[in-house]
Amino acid sequence: MYEFHQTAVDLAPATAHDLPGIVAIQNHTAATSHARFATRPLGMEERREWFAQFSESGLYRMLVARRGSQVLGYACSQIYRDQEAFRETVEVSIGLATGSRGQGLGTSLYRALFGLLADEPIHAVLAGIALPNDASVALHRRFGFSDVGTFCEYAVKNGQYISSLWMQRLQSDLL
Repeated sequence: MYEFHQTAVDLAPATAHDLPGIVAIQNHTAATSHARFATRPLGMEERREWFAQFSESGLYRMLVARRGSQVLGYACSQIYRDQEAFRETVEVSIGLATGSRGQGLGTSLYRALFGLLADEPIHAVLAGIALPNDASVALHRRFGFSDVGTFCEYAVKNGQYISSLWMQRLQSDLL
């Protein structure tokens, strides 16, 4: 349990009931920033397949922060690439509702997620962050991520080129 705005917030594995809230956060972020590369709103059906990769155990997990039935944010570890050579690598992502940012909720979600992943056979954890995004870069650095490199102007959205900083942490560095 996490105290947020004087009311309790539960951090728990995401369920299918959370998917509409997760998709709403993703669509709002995509519509109002460059942090998500989607160029149109995503529908529930197309996100169900993506959501199916997550479970309550193993490498691919998703946690949500809820107040009652309202999803305030999520953090997940997901497949980096669908090839056997990357079986010990995960990519992490985090999304917060607008009113939940800058309150420490992202830190709480990542702390819980990385705690769950600590005993999993993961060697490398990766994160790609569309730039500029100082808050996300700072969050990842707090959790031991270091810069690997930048893909310069490799995506285009709303007529603007977007660069991404890629960061990683090795699980062995944190033991």
